[in-house]
Amino acid sequence: MTETDRGTPAGGGGKKAAPAADTPVMAQYRRAKDDYPDCLIFFRMGDFFELFFEDAVEASALLGIALTKRGHNKGEPIPMAGVPAHSVDEYLHRLIRAGKRVAMCDQLETPAQAKARGGYKAIVNRDVTRVVTPGTLTEDTLLEPGTNNYLAALAVAGGGLGLAAADISTGEVIIESPGATDLGSALARLAPKELICPEALLGDREGAHAAALADWQTAATPLPGSRFDSINAERRLKALYGVASLDGFGALSRAEVAAAGALVDYIGLTQRGKFPRLAPPRRRGEDTVMQIDAATWRNLELTRTLSGERQGSLLALIDKTLTSAGGRLLARHLAAPLMAMAEIDARLDGVDCLVRDRALREEARAELKGCPDIERALGRLSLGRGGPRDLAGVGAAVRRARSLATALGRPRAAPLPDIVVRAAGALREPSGLGDLLEQALTPDPPLFNRDGGFIAPGYHAGLDEQRALRDESRRLIAALQARYRQETGIAGLKIKHNNVLGYFVEVTPTHADALATDPHGETFIHRQTLASAVRFTTVELGELERAIAAAAEKAAAIETQLFDQLCADVLAQSEPLGALGGALARIDVLASHAALAEARRYVRPLVDASGEIEIAGGRHPVVEANDRAADGAEFVANDCRLGEDDRLWLLTGPNMAGKSTFLRQNALIVILAQMGAFVPAERARIGAVDRLFSRVGAADDLARGRSTFMVEMVETAAILHQATPRSFVILDEIGRGTATYDGLSIAWATVEHLHEVCRCRALFATHYHELTALAERLSGLSSHAMRVREWEGRIVFLHEVAAGAADRSYGVHVARLAGLPESLLDRAEEVLESLEKGARNGTADGLSGELPLFTAAERKPRAPARDKAEPALHQALQEIEPDTLSPRQALELIYDLKRRLGELPE
Repeated sequence: MTETDRGTPAGGGGKKAAPAADTPVMAQYRRAKDDYPDCLIFFRMGDFFELFFEDAVEASALLGIALTKRGHNKGEPIPMAGVPAHSVDEYLHRLIRAGKRVAMCDQLETPAQAKARGGYKAIVNRDVTRVVTPGTLTEDTLLEPGTNNYLAALAVAGGGLGLAAADISTGEVIIESPGATDLGSALARLAPKELICPEALLGDREGAHAAALADWQTAATPLPGSRFDSINAERRLKALYGVASLDGFGALSRAEVAAAGALVDYIGLTQRGKFPRLAPPRRRGEDTVMQIDAATWRNLELTRTLSGERQGSLLALIDKTLTSAGGRLLARHLAAPLMAMAEIDARLDGVDCLVRDRALREEARAELKGCPDIERALGRLSLGRGGPRDLAGVGAAVRRARSLATALGRPRAAPLPDIVVRAAGALREPSGLGDLLEQALTPDPPLFNRDGGFIAPGYHAGLDEQRALRDESRRLIAALQARYRQETGIAGLKIKHNNVLGYFVEVTPTHADALATDPHGETFIHRQTLASAVRFTTVELGELERAIAAAAEKAAAIETQLFDQLCADVLAQSEPLGALGGALARIDVLASHAALAEARRYVRPLVDASGEIEIAGGRHPVVEANDRAADGAEFVANDCRLGEDDRLWLLTGPNMAGKSTFLRQNALIVILAQMGAFVPAERARIGAVDRLFSRVGAADDLARGRSTFMVEMVETAAILHQATPRSFVILDEIGRGTATYDGLSIAWATVEHLHEVCRCRALFATHYHELTALAERLSGLSSHAMRVREWEGRIVFLHEVAAGAADRSYGVHVARLAGLPESLLDRAEEVLESLEKGARNGTADGLSGELPLFTAAERKPRAPARDKAEPALHQALQEIEPDTLSPRQALELIYDLKRRLGELPE
């Protein structure tokens, strides 16, 4: 860094009365801040990125770093904070998670280059090289390996809505045109880290899209409407992909073109002249995937639990992938279950093949294990942010793909399904690239090319020569010293080095004259005389010194040239490499499903165009896994059959009996089937579902002024407006958040609407037993209940679904399990008994005669359960061998004993 560069960033530093003008360095900073006022400016100063003024104050609080002062501005000290350049990613990650944007104002030249350009007073040129935003990350340290990092753009044009999304770390681009009612589903499916949209659209809080956008306010970046002009957008897209027409990408609407063009424009703005590798866009039609709205996404805990954790979600359970790209593809499949039966069957064929051929599956998974992330390596290399490790990763992935293609190409008893054959075809190695990279790179290259040492010995002769000169300087100096001793006969001659003289020849004063007269033909040039030594140099030593000093720089320059050439070789093959990475991910996902199916006893579902859902022995995948992990318990499987004559099930039963689990498990089985995975059941036939809705659980939304009941009603309204005859709806306890008769009325009308208007397949769980009367007049409705048994005043949950209706809710029994005070429970049973006898008079006068608070102490304890049995029962009990009974035999024995006591009918 030059002297001027090391000075204070703002003039002054003296008396406050005479504020000075900005220094050249601070002028650079202010230009960057003026250009990017909404960003924190990371200003490179040598080995640090520094922040000034309000940026420093804000970053200090967010990052927990020291806030200091440097120089003055208008007589006031300038706040300053800084982070080391070598660990900047850690701080960027924390700022991005806090929703901040960062402009990286970097040095465009070295201090030596600045000095050569303009002398000692020249300052290093700086400019913003990149704007770091949540949707434009590429570094592994800032990204989740198995999760896409989407940047999305939303546009309105031609009376329609366009949505485009890109993951610049992998090059994937998606375009779709969701309707107003499907926007929430589309955004939930993509889960963009950043959403750019016109200022007017984002600011319209009463518009048709306001509700869908409300959940994405924190991720939204408003831009002027001019950025979404469809004509300019079309021009940008044609230039990017080098095409004369966009017809090859599908019948794109004006809104879709506007969204995609705005996306490309924003990427160009944030990457400052560099552009990532973007694959041709894939257009997703409106009816190609199942629509799952944001509420259903949360309620079913598809990728995150309600507490926000990945562990415990469906994705965490089914993800047995071994590569980062495979994990991302699996998550995309889960987010967008298919509607096309042919594509679903193709995926299921692939899973079925790897379930049956265990040897092939294990061989494939052995090659996939530890396979580098070729997609993100290509993304970084295309932006100039890649390093030697990315090149090595590409080479290793190509070689793994070669081995996997060999395994898939071996003759087999049964032919491979088309999906596997196509993937194997895409694994072909492009132009011997794997061998080239293996020869060029060391086995364990550094992360950054500036660290050097990543080109393998023997790959480039000139580099080997410079390295030898650099690394063997001591040996060369020692050899020269030995020759000088031999030629001069001075055994004490030494070659030494210091920072002032560099390398020099040193002898005692006794031998100085002998060197000065140079009897051996070598010119020893006098450098310095000390009391105990005389120092000389030679032309040969000076040349060697210059060669040694330049060797490291030359070696680094050669390595940089070789790195750039290898990057160019890789990027020239980016299209086949991208296809290769996608094929590895597809095989990884198929093998993951197969491994899960074998381990958990999942079966292949049949997905067809019928209007039925028929699941035999269905299980909740996550609950089943948790039960087994906790105590080895077997999950109680249940059947579910929904068809034209029985499309709506009314499910009653107490809390904790398993109603919500039953509802959710059937929804999850439908999702797994349509994403092309095996399902936890004995048998499953799924008539393809176009929209899946879930209203389960209770939560408020205080930020938007919504009570629990209001949230329930808003979500129910969305379902009733959007459900079609091909939809599947699960509803739990509609109407419970208000007065009893209000809630019952709403639940009653909701059931009728689902049956008569929506005509969809639905599971409706409720505590309103009065609704079972609807089964007599609604032909497509049937009553089902969760089975329970009573035993000595307590209930046993059997977690089984059976035809019929529950006779009561057993709420007091559940309260007892929760540990409520016994006196309270006694009083609750008294009140319940009175209510069940019809003691409702509007003011509860019959119940309020005595307050339980003052009568609890006087109430007699419960009579102990009968502990003496009749002689025959005594005899029966004595003959029982408990250790020999199976659980079913024990349960049947309990029923038999209760029948003998007269507590159950014969």
